[in-house]
Amino acid sequence: MSNPSVPCIALTIAGSDSSGGAGIQADLKTFAALRVYGASVITALTAQNTTGVFGIHDPPPEFVRAQMDAVFTDLAPRAVKIGMLSRAATIRAVGEGLRHHGAVNIVLDPVMVSKGGNSLLDPEAVEALTLELVAMADVLTPNLPEAAVLLGVDEREIARAPQRACERLLALGAKCVVLKGGHAGGQHSEDLFFDGTLLERLPARRILTDNTHGTGCTFSAAMAAALAHKLSPLDAAREAKAYITAAIEAGSRWRVGRGQGPVHHFHALWK
Repeated sequence: MSNPSVPCIALTIAGSDSSGGAGIQADLKTFAALRVYGASVITALTAQNTTGVFGIHDPPPEFVRAQMDAVFTDLAPRAVKIGMLSRAATIRAVGEGLRHHGAVNIVLDPVMVSKGGNSLLDPEAVEALTLELVAMADVLTPNLPEAAVLLGVDEREIARAPQRACERLLALGAKCVVLKGGHAGGQHSEDLFFDGTLLERLPARRILTDNTHGTGCTFSAAMAAALAHKLSPLDAAREAKAYITAAIEAGSRWRVGRGQGPVHHFHALWK
């Protein structure tokens, strides 16, 4: 009898979105769409839909760590995506767990504000995020507002000098940075990839739609999936950019909820 095949596995460590458009749910949909078996560690429960966030419940940090231990001692994740971490104690628990289990291909999406403008990160946790997790990240994927918070500057400064911002973000310790340009406006949505040597522009046509809920989660999950498939960070960024662009375009043609709807994670499968 032949040995059974082992699927490509990735782990998402993030919050739950009860409406299914962002967070853990978006990550697992993305993993599945990109041929990756997804495991999850839930760091926060949100009462959330397309119109806003109405409540956040944080499980104890010890339980977050218990979820991590359960996954890592049984499965073998080839990549880890980290999303919403609302408290400093949770951030420390995640950092300790990643170090203990020797996690690889870590993609950190520094989720701080929801698409509707709701704060998702305790202000006291920003320093803990920078000290505990940014330096462990193989890829850091902030948007312009998140980059501004991490660097302690005005968002307009990031928009004026994105290359300089990438250099400063890399100096925080991550191996490479993808600075997402979706908040910059204009006809194109251009991301910047920087690994300390190579600066690569990742352009795409801007799609005019309100259905952009979960775009950041989806992009970082797509990067983790590509890394799990053993792509280089730059190729992973290219693949993730192509995937999220197609998901936004397909999502622009449907209606889920009354507010900012989600992207279409299964655009290639639902014909």
